Amino acid sequence: MAGKGPAPKPSYMRQRRNKKATKATLKAPETGDIDRSLPGTEWHPATLLWWKHVWESPMATEYLQTDADGLVRLAILIDQFYRTCDKDLLSEIRLQEARFGLSPVDRSRLQWEVQKGEEAARRRKLPSPDRSNQPDPRSILQVVK
Repeated sequence: MAGKGPAPKPSYMRQRRNKKATKATLKAPETGDIDRSLPGTEWHPATLLWWKHVWESPMATEYLQTDADGLVRLAILIDQFYRTCDKDLLSEIRLQEARFGLSPVDRSRLQWEVQKGEEAARRRKLPSPDRSNQPDPRSILQVVK
C-alpha cells in the first residue's frame, strides 16, 4: 500500500545512481561537419518544416553523419505520410523517431536532458496567487469546549 514507511531519500543522496552510458545533457546546436541538407527537391512543405525543426533542436548536437542518413530515410517516410495520409506509415515513423530522441519519452529513455535557460525556468514558474485582499479562511474556526 502506498504511503507506508519513510519517504525515499532525495536522488542526490542515493549511493546507487544507475547511470547509463547514453546519458547526456544536450546544448544548443552548433554548426558541424554533418551534411544537413535534405536531398531532392520535391518535398512536402510539412516535411521541410519537420527537417528544419530537427536540425534546430538540441538533439542535433548528438547526431553523427550516419544518423543524418537515418534521418533522411525517416524524412522519406514522413513525406509519404503527408502525401498519402496512410496511417500504416505512422507506426514505422514512431519507431524510427524513437531512435533519434525526437519525443520527450525517447529523450528520457536515452537519459538526455535539454538544458533550459533562466528565461525558460522563469516562464515555468506559476505566479503565486495574490491573497493580500482575501480574508483568512481560518478565521471561521473556533475553539470547541
